Amino acid sequence: MSENIYVGVDLGGTTIKVGICNAEGSLLHTYEGPTGTADGVDAVIDNIEKYVRQIVEDSPYSWDQLAGVGAGLAGFTNIREGIIILAPNIGFRDVPIRSILEGRLNKPVKIDNDANVAALGEAWSGAGRGIENCVCYTLGTGVGGGIIINGKVYQGFAGLAGELGHISVVPDLEAIQCGCGNMGCLETVSSATGIIRMANDAVARGDRTTLSTVEKIAAKEVFDAAKAGDEVALRIVNRAAFYLGKSMASVAAVLNPEVFIVGGGVSKAGDILFEEVRRVFAKLTPAPLQTGVTIVPAELGNDAGIIGAAGLLLRS
Repeated sequence: MSENIYVGVDLGGTTIKVGICNAEGSLLHTYEGPTGTADGVDAVIDNIEKYVRQIVEDSPYSWDQLAGVGAGLAGFTNIREGIIILAPNIGFRDVPIRSILEGRLNKPVKIDNDANVAALGEAWSGAGRGIENCVCYTLGTGVGGGIIINGKVYQGFAGLAGELGHISVVPDLEAIQCGCGNMGCLETVSSATGIIRMANDAVARGDRTTLSTVEKIAAKEVFDAAKAGDEVALRIVNRAAFYLGKSMASVAAVLNPEVFIVGGGVSKAGDILFEEVRRVFAKLTPAPLQTGVTIVPAELGNDAGIIGAAGLLLRS
């Protein structure tokens, strides 16, 4: 075999996931091991190197075929310099990870944040496969995002493009403060955290809802209750969907992507979420800007980060 391969690293607080991709974005092999954060920064870097070497050794490919390594993580990164500025979940602060790994592996290395690599993974070989311009939302504890323009990650001048969760969409009279310090961010209403907060508020007000019988409300319980006809739960879901669709209308006016891809745990709600998002987007977006545009669920699940990290070598 003479084809090049690309290794992606999904650097998490508990585990490090690595995968081998080919030039078409197909995930060929995966490997997973503990991050080792309790043992310090050097131990984590040792593990990254070990797992990258291990996955290639265990595959049918040779080290010479490895064209490079990409890594994605949750945290603040200086993408151009390859420095992890702050990643609390792995205990990294001002770590020049790219130069360290390039020195150890003698291969090109690129890094980016987890939302960008997930978006790139979906664009490369998932729901956006074959599409040059798309925007990816990740709805989880917060709302992450990634922008793909002409097939490549758009990072902005400081590497901070794609912070979709911090688009201000909620009117002042209804807005609450976001974790970023600003008021009315999308993240406050369309994340799992926002949905749970709205549900707990409804129960505390004494609203008549089946959610009042749930000991600890999670986003899934809210969606399940909405699907079962609970009016309070449905109102919460529709509010989350409304502001998500409203944010997409704003993004469409600036970027005109062909596809909006929605991933993360909240996206698993299915049609009850997506149908309302599409309705709102159609209502709030000028006709020329919505023509041919689709809003679809992500396809790659937990593999998006590995695939997208590998893709940094070709698409960033």
